[in-house]
Amino acid sequence: MIELRTPAQIEQMRPAGRFVGEVLTALKEKADVGVNLLELDALAHEMIRERGAESCYIDYHPSFGASPFGKVLCTSVNDAVLHGLPHDYVLQDGDLVSLDFACAVDGWVADSAVSVVVGTPRQEDLDLIETTTRALEAGILQARPGRRLGDISAAIGEVARAAGLGVNLQFGGHGVGRTMHGDPHVANDGRAGRGLKLKPGLVIAIEPWFLHTTDEIYTDADGWTLRSADGSRGAHVEHTVAITADGPLVLTARD
Repeated sequence: MIELRTPAQIEQMRPAGRFVGEVLTALKEKADVGVNLLELDALAHEMIRERGAESCYIDYHPSFGASPFGKVLCTSVNDAVLHGLPHDYVLQDGDLVSLDFACAVDGWVADSAVSVVVGTPRQEDLDLIETTTRALEAGILQARPGRRLGDISAAIGEVARAAGLGVNLQFGGHGVGRTMHGDPHVANDGRAGRGLKLKPGLVIAIEPWFLHTTDEIYTDADGWTLRSADGSRGAHVEHTVAITADGPLVLTARD
């Protein structure tokens, strides 16, 4: 069911958005060569406890997950692009890591992701992150009253295709509110002018993710981490966005 939030409720969602942004900023600063993925998860867990927030991940067990997730952060490294389960891995020079974090503050959820390269970057990885970020920005620009859901999807897909990238439609954005995943599904490609008409009060996570040379993925043996079928690297970025009468409001904006 698609739910629309009142202006007052959107104001109530701002603290969750700010907190998610703060956590990702801290994680981005912490991520470096020699840092263990479990240290990143521990930092996010500590910040959740200090804030009195509630993790959306630790008990999360959807149909596509092998078991409850058990961690509070997704850490996807190199050929992993989504749902990376933190494990005992020390980041190496040049690793491309995507950090995806969602939690609830006072009963309202926010969800966001960022991709970074630690140490010495490969230019192609920086280009992939830049393209994925431009796709997110293009999608956000379409998140305004009177547009269609397909306008968001088409804007994301257009950026990907212009860069020569394929688009996987299995996983994409989603509604956000009292729970992390709700309606509508926000695909990362589509047809402009089609689909749900956007109205003030709709709150969605917009989250493009692309791989260098494929759009096919498989699930790792851990039952969660999604990896590219050909071993190529991936980037993933995301913001929680409220559609308001004045246009898109990015609730998870980072300083």
